[in-house]
Amino acid sequence: MTEWIGDAFTSDVGWSHLERLVDIGDRMAGSPGEREALEATRDALENVGVRDAHIDPFPIQGWIRGDSAVYAGDRALDSIALPRSPAGSAEGRLVDLGDGLPADFDRDLSGAVVLVSSTVPDHVDRFIHRREKYYRAVESGAAGFVFRNHVPGQLPPTGSVGTDESPIGEIPAVGVSKEVGARLARRFAGEEVAVRVDCETPDADSGTVHADIGPATDEAVYLTSHVDAHDVAEGAVDNGAGTAMVVELARVLTERADELETRVHLACFGSEEVGLVGSGHAADRADDVRAVCNLDGVCGGRTLKTHVGGFDGLAAAFETVAERYDHPVTVVPEHLPHSDHWPFVARGLPGCMVSAETGDRGRGWGHTEADTLDKLDPRTFREQTILLADVVVELARDDADLAPVSREAIAAALDAQGEAEGMKLTGDWPF
Repeated sequence: MTEWIGDAFTSDVGWSHLERLVDIGDRMAGSPGEREALEATRDALENVGVRDAHIDPFPIQGWIRGDSAVYAGDRALDSIALPRSPAGSAEGRLVDLGDGLPADFDRDLSGAVVLVSSTVPDHVDRFIHRREKYYRAVESGAAGFVFRNHVPGQLPPTGSVGTDESPIGEIPAVGVSKEVGARLARRFAGEEVAVRVDCETPDADSGTVHADIGPATDEAVYLTSHVDAHDVAEGAVDNGAGTAMVVELARVLTERADELETRVHLACFGSEEVGLVGSGHAADRADDVRAVCNLDGVCGGRTLKTHVGGFDGLAAAFETVAERYDHPVTVVPEHLPHSDHWPFVARGLPGCMVSAETGDRGRGWGHTEADTLDKLDPRTFREQTILLADVVVELARDDADLAPVSREAIAAALDAQGEAEGMKLTGDWPF
């Protein structure tokens, strides 16, 4: 039967929810906007016929943006604070560490304000996360951290610092545009500069939307996304599109429920952008997870991309669907420990993150004020709905190869990828 494909290609349910999310404005973790987005997502899922749609609340460390600046010479240069930066000021000589590779921090940075790029060069065989660069700066004695975008357009980047044990970071941290970063590096390297961050850090609440589709089996395939977004932008790609896709897939899968051999559990997490807090909360309590298919950055490009972490059954589902529709899907056989599938994978459970090939290095428009709805195409959304619906049906098959592996195997794979040292530094190593 293919009637559902035409239905999916003409539906506006998911796209309308995407518009609803981006029009909320600020969906920062713990904010009233995030709560509004969670409630809107719960209601949208109820409207397409899922079972038991509800919000599971949990407490978080809140963070509310104030002003920030980088002072160089006689000027205050534009910046935005990195979420969970502490409030305060730091003064010191500016040290330009370029791409911020691990070896770049092997020096005495006591009292310095360090400047690092948001990207890594092609010859580096792994992505070095912002938080790893931040904590290498902390470990080397830096007093302040300046994160410069590699994407032009006067777009300062955001992104959180902090750890699970210490949610507020140790030194003031700001993001600056590529252009401001270039000026700092050219004009002020070696000179005294200052970084200032004003913010509030109240207690706050977040939550996760949960619901079910299909047979009442003990185990479930988790279809997930995150609802929150950084407060500087609409959060269209990251991750309004992922949550809107969960809603659209829920509509499709309720119509195809008789094809599901395993229950599909929907989980739209809060507080992803501040350290995978929502998914970590859920993973600590879940005992029914067969596999996790996490949508984070879908629709940013026409070709789906998924990191499957060496789980053959996950790869097989995507490859089967790609062949069925003669539609390319990029399958990456490595772990990506930076999205909401990760707290489950860290327990040995099969999990993947689904995004898209964008042609950009790093996040592109993501984590900047340019992450807006106009960057997305409804045609791509509809195409990916069709592909992902069949992926979920494949994963829900009784004979899908979705056996868990040992935590030791996950740790060994991360070590082989070169991720272990950085994850230990940032407090993200759970083994």
